[in-house]
Formats: sequence, C-alpha cells, structure tokens
Amino acid sequence: MGITGGNYFEDFRVGQRFVHGRGRTVSELDNYLITLMTLNTAQAHFNREYAARLMGGAFPERLVMGAVTMAVCIGLSSEDLSENAIADLGYTGVAFPNPVFHGDTLYAETEVLEVRDADRPDAGIVRCRVTGRNQDGKTVFVGERAFLVKKRAYWEERDRGFIPVPGQAEGHGFGV
Repeated sequence: MGITGGNYFEDFRVGQRFVHGRGRTVSELDNYLITLMTLNTAQAHFNREYAARLMGGAFPERLVMGAVTMAVCIGLSSEDLSENAIADLGYTGVAFPNPVFHGDTLYAETEVLEVRDADRPDAGIVRCRVTGRNQDGKTVFVGERAFLVKKRAYWEERDRGFIPVPGQAEGHGFGV
C-alpha cells in the first residue's frame, strides 16, 4: 500500500479509468521557476510585453511552458498511479492542444492502456494515457506514460516496515 493507498501492479486493469481527485492552480512562480531554471529562452513564457505582441496579440497572457503543464498533470495522477512506482520508463505521444496561462486550474484523468510483466520478478509495467484539462474543460495535455510498479506479492510485507498504514502508525517512527 502506498502512503495514501497507492496501487500495486496487480490493482491495474486495461480500460481502468481514474479521475484524479485534486486540482492544481498554476501560478506565475511555477512557470517562472521551471522556465528559467531550464534556461528556456522562449520569451512568451516570461516576457509580458513580448507575449502581448506575439501572433498579433493571440494570447491574453504569458504562456505556461509545456513542461510545467505536463509536470502538473503527471503530478496530479501520482496518488492513484505511482506511489508504488519504482521508475518512469518513458513518455510518448505528448501533446498540448490548448495553452495554459497563469491562474488556470488543471485537473487530470488517466486510462490504463496496457499491463504487462517486466523483466524482473518484483515489478510490472503499466502504460497509460494521462489527460489534463483546465477549469473550462479544455484539454491542455495528453500523453502516454509507462512506468515500472511494485508487485504486491513481493513488496507488501516489506512496505509495511517503513510506510505508515492508517491505524498502525505506532512503532514505525512516524507518530500518531
């Protein structure tokens, strides 16, 4: 069990859908930090005057960089998908059909596309499609993600030793 009830490999089924419970409002700081830390020099992400003139004023505000949008959408899916993940294996088919602006609130949902054994006995591979939408329901991110996730038979007992289970926090060093 993950910290907040994460899924093991055996819990995933092809066709399964998750509507992730949280939303996340993208702030100006989120966009600036990632854009400038990665040395992205596309001014539409951090220069208001430039963004206002871009494409004849097509965008009302600076654009949130796609990597920020993707990170937020994948992060929103983590409670349901990857608290028991061992590694991300890859992302494919990534698209940003609509822009994201400072102040937009993003939501995510996921469909499981494939569940298969890995080359190691303690984990399996899950491939899914994550879709991100803004507060108006417009799709702002779509991408497929493959990740390696723990198998219950191998990890569940080991996890109990260091992950707090509600009602069993005593004796694990996590407090009550």
